[in-house]
Amino acid sequence: MNILILGGGGREHALAWAVLQNPKCDRLIVAPGNAGIAQIATCAALDIEDCGAVVTFAEANAVDLVIIGPEAPLAAGVADRLRAAGIPVLGPSAAAARLESSKRFTKEICDACGAPTASYAHFTDANAARAHVRAKGAPIVIKADGLAAGKGVVVATTPAEAEAAVDSMFSGDFGTAGAEVVIEEFMEGEEASFFVLCDGTDVLPIGSAQDHKRAGEGDTGPNTGGMGAYSPAPVLTPAIARQVTAEIVEPVVAEMARRGTPYQGVLYVGLMIQEGRARLVEFNARFGDPEAQVLMMRLGAQALDLMQAAAEGRLGAMRVNWAADHALTVVMAARGYPGAYEKGGEIRGLEHLPETAAEICFHAGTLRRDGRFVANGGRVLNFTARGDTLAEARDRAYAMADAVDWPGGFFRRDIGWRALSE
Repeated sequence: MNILILGGGGREHALAWAVLQNPKCDRLIVAPGNAGIAQIATCAALDIEDCGAVVTFAEANAVDLVIIGPEAPLAAGVADRLRAAGIPVLGPSAAAARLESSKRFTKEICDACGAPTASYAHFTDANAARAHVRAKGAPIVIKADGLAAGKGVVVATTPAEAEAAVDSMFSGDFGTAGAEVVIEEFMEGEEASFFVLCDGTDVLPIGSAQDHKRAGEGDTGPNTGGMGAYSPAPVLTPAIARQVTAEIVEPVVAEMARRGTPYQGVLYVGLMIQEGRARLVEFNARFGDPEAQVLMMRLGAQALDLMQAAAEGRLGAMRVNWAADHALTVVMAARGYPGAYEKGGEIRGLEHLPETAAEICFHAGTLRRDGRFVANGGRVLNFTARGDTLAEARDRAYAMADAVDWPGGFFRRDIGWRALSE
């Protein structure tokens, strides 16, 4: 098979690594890729949000399967155009991807099918939103309705903080994503992520993970795209997984099909779990980042078979074979992230890191310049490891992180603390 992966971050490096474990893969192209991906696959300069360009490229390269990594191409309708051209693709249509690209739409779908989630209100006017905050008090959750690269959510602990978040979103700090705002009830509990493949009709759970959104240790500091993750998430027990599948995933997928917009691709189900039950926090229409890194480490070669089955509408016959292991990833980010940060700093020691089925460094934001690796993003490296225990996976991941010399980078020392302290 010739396979094309769209994207250039740590998620896409992990997807590429897993795909290459499968002997089905004859040729792998990643667009645009990064310096780490370029060591294992062909990287191509391609505007991945240009539907016509992606279809033309896929046809010219006899691509048998396209795997869409980030959300922007989904919202742009790239999956629609590929399907129209008869090219199998893992990724929902633009209409179905609204489960991620519009918080208001997701709430409407949940209302229609009775999926448990937080109560909410939707606003297009800042004054009305501020009045709602004053009436409800805090803590309260303020969300930009549209895509904001995982950063358009503020958990406000005071009314003043909530009103500031409303003003920030309506003033354009999140671009067009903040033109509409959803304000939600604050849910108590512990967060976890549940990943499901869908082929428009059938659904197949493929694992759980828990990430660390805050920049600082002890879950302090600003929200980020994710500073680390581990899988499986102990809080997401088999009983809760069954509840989520029966009460959230299956009703939502059925409602999407009823509306004529069947969901086909990866569904990331963000959950809040309290007292043995889960409620929906959010959907993403793709693998999470950095959750994909730990999932791919645990799935390995079978990931390609499962993704291909979802893309081709034959998921009902598939099963996941899990090893009784654990995986953990540590994100090394540029100092200043998620705020302003510098690019171009040299990263030393990467060439000496292990690359095995149990330990690998996935690149998220790197370039190769004059034979050296340099930083080219906010989140730059993902040190990812497997182990028979989570502690073993953690120790392997941090050993890699400590072996890298990059003065311009930082990482949290407490990834996995919730599960490891139990």
